[in-house]
Amino acid sequence: MLGLEGRVLVVAAFLLLAGLVFVSTASTPVSTRLYGDPWAMLRRQATAAGLGLLALLLFWRVDYHRWFGLDDLLLVGSFFLTLLTLVPQVSSGGRWLEAGPVNLQPSEFGKLALLLYLSGSLVRRDRSLEDPRQGLFPHLLVLAAFGAVLLLQPDFGMLLVYACLTLFLLWVGGVPTGHLLITGLLALPMSVVLLFSARYRLERFLAFLNPEAYRDTVGYQLYQALLAIGSGGIFGRGLGASRAKLFYLPSAHNDFVFAVVAEEVGFLGVSILLALYVSLVVLGFLVAKRAPDKLGALYAFGASFLLGFQAVLNLGVVVGVVPVTGLTLPFLSYGGSSVVVSLALVGLILGVARASRVSQTALVVPEGLG
Repeated sequence: MLGLEGRVLVVAAFLLLAGLVFVSTASTPVSTRLYGDPWAMLRRQATAAGLGLLALLLFWRVDYHRWFGLDDLLLVGSFFLTLLTLVPQVSSGGRWLEAGPVNLQPSEFGKLALLLYLSGSLVRRDRSLEDPRQGLFPHLLVLAAFGAVLLLQPDFGMLLVYACLTLFLLWVGGVPTGHLLITGLLALPMSVVLLFSARYRLERFLAFLNPEAYRDTVGYQLYQALLAIGSGGIFGRGLGASRAKLFYLPSAHNDFVFAVVAEEVGFLGVSILLALYVSLVVLGFLVAKRAPDKLGALYAFGASFLLGFQAVLNLGVVVGVVPVTGLTLPFLSYGGSSVVVSLALVGLILGVARASRVSQTALVVPEGLG
């Protein structure tokens, strides 16, 4: 029978395989138009998946305590790379760095770096977390630094992920709930100001409230996504038979890939996919609960939260219950940085599960040696 490690690995493998399948079908038209090759984008995604598997193996097999001594360095490095996206000469689209044929999205790697740093910091400050000067303010300062850059990109959706990860880890790590509630209440007016400070965010919000009224303008993408989902029915049109991907739905291979999935495999296929995401998060939380120490628990909780929360946000956008955020669906959306970081997060969960298994095994005294 598979242990926790095996079950996490199996679920992640199915999600990765599903991602490659749906990137292949959703990206064919746009890949043909951009590169003259229907499989060009699939090959890029497969290459990124290979790099992601190497990252998974690294985080799985290396003792996770090693990251405890490197989290400051990783955080500074990821922040510097994210900051570089504001330099026009090296940036592409404001969120990516160009290096020849490679496009890197530093904010994706910043999620992982922030997770490692916050977890390590909470362990280092474990005895003084009730003091806001130790448990709250330093971590909010780090969030504010990243937030400033993400707003300048602009990437409000990623900022939301960073903020929720920070609050979640502070809560799980032992910062008093009252401090976090006050922080959330103070941040609410700022969120409203940010919403109305940029016209495109306000327009997205209005389209979210009434996609029918804006279906020919800012609500076009959401309206087309809802049409694709509805046309899938129970069993779907069939793999590769999506009509929305034929340039009716923008970002059909990326942020809105779920609409293509729903159109092609229908409600039954989508149910299986959602069950895989839920299983991965539940298994990750089980790994966290069985972790040998607080550091491992925070790593596993944070990695599971990141994968689950971003999936929920993306799905919420596509079905029209959350305003458009521009976030990828982990494992399924086209994007090299996204798939590499998603697999690295799975590797971190596996690394904690491995340490828990090894520590439990070490406690077993063979018969005759007690």
